[in-house]
Amino acid sequence: MRPHLPRHVGGTALILSALAATLAALVWPVWSYADRAGTGPAALDAQSVATRYGPLSATDRLFLTKVRLAGLWELPAGQQAEERAPSRAVETAGEHLVEGHTFLDARVREVAARLGLELPNQPTAAQRGWLRELTDAHGEAYERLFANLLRGAHGQVFSLVAEVRATTRNALVRELADDANTTVLDHMKVLEATGLVDFDALARDAATA
Repeated sequence: MRPHLPRHVGGTALILSALAATLAALVWPVWSYADRAGTGPAALDAQSVATRYGPLSATDRLFLTKVRLAGLWELPAGQQAEERAPSRAVETAGEHLVEGHTFLDARVREVAARLGLELPNQPTAAQRGWLRELTDAHGEAYERLFANLLRGAHGQVFSLVAEVRATTRNALVRELADDANTTVLDHMKVLEATGLVDFDALARDAATA
């Protein structure tokens, strides 16, 4: 005959059993998914390349490529503004672009060489199109186009710089992100100082990106 447990003992056992079942249900997904490829740390490691300066992630590599591409079209755009801008404010913005991207382009090529990463040597088709638009524009239309094209481009890369600076495990990439943050923020400010940036348009573009 099954021994009869006191009521309070039986109730306690039931409560403990229920708690154990609940805990198992909560913990099981962690155990079952932790080692699956394509999730969490497994995916991060699978997409990273080992270097002496720390792992180089896919986002790190994208960041280096974006910095290089930015210099390939924003440096010529700055040179053009120095030569063509009717106003001193836009000319000053051009000077900052030339100085900043000359420095940043040298830095990204140095870092890429040390990491064994190949970088592009030409701007993208879209970037070449923006340069053509600037070349074809004149006067106030040119200045507005310059300020808004360049401010929009810098805003897009600025968010990537922040992400990389916050998450990279590579020492060289982290140092480059510091340099990029300083340079890009300076360019955003000097472009905004022209008084020509359409912030409503920037917000709409970001919302539909």
